[in-house]
Amino acid sequence: MPQTEPNVNYALGTLLQRLMQGRSVRSEHTGLLVDRPGQHADNLVTGPGVAPIAVEAEFMPAATVLGDAAARLGLRVSGEPHAIEAAVALRYPAELADAVDLESALPNSRLSYALLRQNGGRFPEAGWLEGSPSDLAALVGLASTPQQAVDRAADTLQQGIQRGAALLNTFAAQRAPMAQAVAGLLGMDDLEQTRRMACAIIVNAMIFHERISGMYKSVKPLGLVCGEGAADPKGATLNVWRDILRINYWPIFAIAKDIVDQLPSRVAAALLAELRETAQQFDSIGINNAHDLTGRIFQRLIADRKFLATFYTRPASAALLANLAVDQMDDVDWGDPDAIAKLRVGDFACGTGALLSAVYEQIASRHERKGGVVANLHRPMMEDVLYGADVLPSAVHITSATLSGIQPDVGFNLSRIYTARLGRQKDGSTRIGSLELLQSSSLLTLINTSDPALRTGSVGEETTAEINAEFPDESYDLVIMNPPYRSNSKHYGAPDGVIHAAFAAFGATVDDQSDMSNRLDKFAANSAYHGHAGIGSAFASIAHKKLVAGGVLALVLPFTAINGSSWEKFREMIANHYGDITVVSIAANGKSMCFSSDTGIAECLVIARKRGNGTPAATRARFISLWTRPVDLLTASEIARATRANGPARQLEDGPYGGSAIYSGASAVGEALDAPLNLQGGGWGAARLMDAAVAQTAHALSNGELRLPATPVGYPLPMAPLGEVGRRGLDSQMFISATHVGPFSKADPSPTSTYPALWNHNAENETRIVCSPDAQMLARQGMERRADEIWASAASRVHFNRDFRFTSQALGVAATESPSIGGRAWPSVHFDDQRFERALAVWSNSALGLLCYWWHSSRQQDGRGIVTVHSLETLPCLDFRALTDEQLAAAEAIFNEFRDKYLQPAYLADADPNRALLDRRVLCDLLGFDDNVYLAVRRLAAKWCAEPSVHGGKPRPPNAGFVA
Repeated sequence: MPQTEPNVNYALGTLLQRLMQGRSVRSEHTGLLVDRPGQHADNLVTGPGVAPIAVEAEFMPAATVLGDAAARLGLRVSGEPHAIEAAVALRYPAELADAVDLESALPNSRLSYALLRQNGGRFPEAGWLEGSPSDLAALVGLASTPQQAVDRAADTLQQGIQRGAALLNTFAAQRAPMAQAVAGLLGMDDLEQTRRMACAIIVNAMIFHERISGMYKSVKPLGLVCGEGAADPKGATLNVWRDILRINYWPIFAIAKDIVDQLPSRVAAALLAELRETAQQFDSIGINNAHDLTGRIFQRLIADRKFLATFYTRPASAALLANLAVDQMDDVDWGDPDAIAKLRVGDFACGTGALLSAVYEQIASRHERKGGVVANLHRPMMEDVLYGADVLPSAVHITSATLSGIQPDVGFNLSRIYTARLGRQKDGSTRIGSLELLQSSSLLTLINTSDPALRTGSVGEETTAEINAEFPDESYDLVIMNPPYRSNSKHYGAPDGVIHAAFAAFGATVDDQSDMSNRLDKFAANSAYHGHAGIGSAFASIAHKKLVAGGVLALVLPFTAINGSSWEKFREMIANHYGDITVVSIAANGKSMCFSSDTGIAECLVIARKRGNGTPAATRARFISLWTRPVDLLTASEIARATRANGPARQLEDGPYGGSAIYSGASAVGEALDAPLNLQGGGWGAARLMDAAVAQTAHALSNGELRLPATPVGYPLPMAPLGEVGRRGLDSQMFISATHVGPFSKADPSPTSTYPALWNHNAENETRIVCSPDAQMLARQGMERRADEIWASAASRVHFNRDFRFTSQALGVAATESPSIGGRAWPSVHFDDQRFERALAVWSNSALGLLCYWWHSSRQQDGRGIVTVHSLETLPCLDFRALTDEQLAAAEAIFNEFRDKYLQPAYLADADPNRALLDRRVLCDLLGFDDNVYLAVRRLAAKWCAEPSVHGGKPRPPNAGFVA
């Protein structure tokens, strides 16, 4: 007998109930929808602190299921504080109608579904998601966050914090020493943002106080402690918070207690009254830990981000990284709580805890899908599994509060979230925060959160709160971090007193910075750290030290980590010691190309599994280029799921056919590409791509084959690293820097200069291949001989664009009429055969030359490619040694034809008639190809110009059409 839809709905409800232990699933129930008691939802999923989700289902073709689901949106559910904000339209496969045993058939069936939102949104935007009932349960869990309530809660917190900060501003003006003491507790200067942070910490403690009141006899509700009519709000609050600290919750309440303790009773009473109202309003909204809501609010208030570079990991980005990382821990039995309790997860730059929270959510979700009870995991997760450290006490407070709030009704005895000491200590020594772990298995911590017997103080001036927390090497199953990126050097335009930007926070003196920098250099010897790469490379080395064999590394890093020359040791570490390597990047521009908030540089995710000793080095990785960054948790979850289901990816060597598309419903959201790690020059370039066919052509070209889109055959082309064909010039510092004993000083240009130089960028001077020198070198007195020696070896007539802004600059290589020194923006290239100079100028400014530059450059910023002087040696170039005399003469003729022709900015190479003519001359007249190859290269130019890393989001002029 065929199965009816109600039968399948009941079976699905039973299965969802097993998969979602913390929720209530009711099937085919009438009387639940307020004002529509005669109607029902096929399945209705409810739970504490979440919004109800209606699941409406039909057998294929399910012509009316979208309308049925939409009709449930906005309806109230009896006994639930939140309305239905989202509903699922579900299509059962036709074969379920013929299933004899639904209990056996349903768990393995392939369902298709879409999520509708009350605000009119649909996920996916087009088509349907496909997955198992377990995938459906995961979607329902993510979609049940009551977004309207979350928005109200965020507004409530911010407004309350602002009102509280206004009170503290008045207090600070009247009692500056006390205000400075409060700031000192947070490791900050006495500024308005510090007072906002102080209020945020207090209100967060009050929110948690309200949540755990009643769980313990001594923890009375806020209304009884500091409500209206309370005789001594400050004293009563501090007494209760001391009782809470005897239980634990140390990182949440210790700083808050000390702040309140510093305030006069009158000020404290007024502030507690203001923030109590905020905390109670927040609690009455009825949301649980709304996906790092507290962290998002706090992140806006953290000081010293300029120096610490603590950019907040966006919740969707954190969820994507955690999902991909936990997915690699495939040897864990997620249904076994004892196996989970034995895991160790570390984040040694935890910030506000976004990544640790995301890992917690992933582990909990997998446990729930296996039939486990998530609440039972909370104590071991807090006490044994999750380890975090940061140098900001306020950040540690946020992390602890966020993690604790995931299951606020479940107590625990200890936690592993620590504040690492940074800066000059009382004994005169210095500490460098979590970077101490480069040479140690323990950290000197400011707040003791692990051993109640040692808790004799709290924070601030009390040294009795300092203990050594243990972080043993080779003991972590997952290390996940978004480490600070700041380089350990003085930056151009840095404020006075900042000589080592990585250590300039917390008012560190020049001597403090120098001592900390020296300590890092000593500890990081023989690691993947490089000063120009920044301290992110040192944190990556710490992660490597702490992971067990088989453990998973998961990092948010600047995009230069996969193609910057200063990150070469990091890439070697990954290739030599890791397998199952996945690199995720975003092809978009602006803020959309980064996974963190408030950073303007491209970023990537690196996920890999640590191999045991003796295993061979990795040779390949999976590169995923997303076309936009994930905007929410649903998108992140679907990208991770689609990536898992995508199977083997097309390879970089497969030719110009693109990567393997990653879909969300009917819409492609990115491509996956399997690529080698031993690319020329050491960089991993197969990332941040809108069209992987461009990379496939660039890779083939680098290896001596011209393989063009829509062209069935490849053509051999002599190619070689530039360092084999010629010699790179000197770094500009060798000319003028006192550190390098430079023999020159720089002056304005002169038509009669002895030592002319092409030094800086000037867009008006760079629209034609031949450029005029824009500076001259003057020999320093007493160094004339050295000046002549450098001139004899450094002067050249061709100069590479070191910092190529594709959106405004036209030239990859500039030529000068006579030999000139190549300066900061234009390092020189030298050849034994001077004919190669003209050949380089025409090749490098053709479409194929631009492609080679782009492929080899760091594409970290919008519409910009950067090559270092050192990396010029490995830049793929036409091998001019293989050209005949006739071809070199042709190159000279082409150069003379184009020396004064105007070239448009590189991002318009497909629309520039002069660039098209240059392509024809290079391809047909110099290299001997026919019109078919020329037209294919012009199509390639259009593809290249469409890459976001080329056009940088800059609009094309209205008349910029394709020129064949």
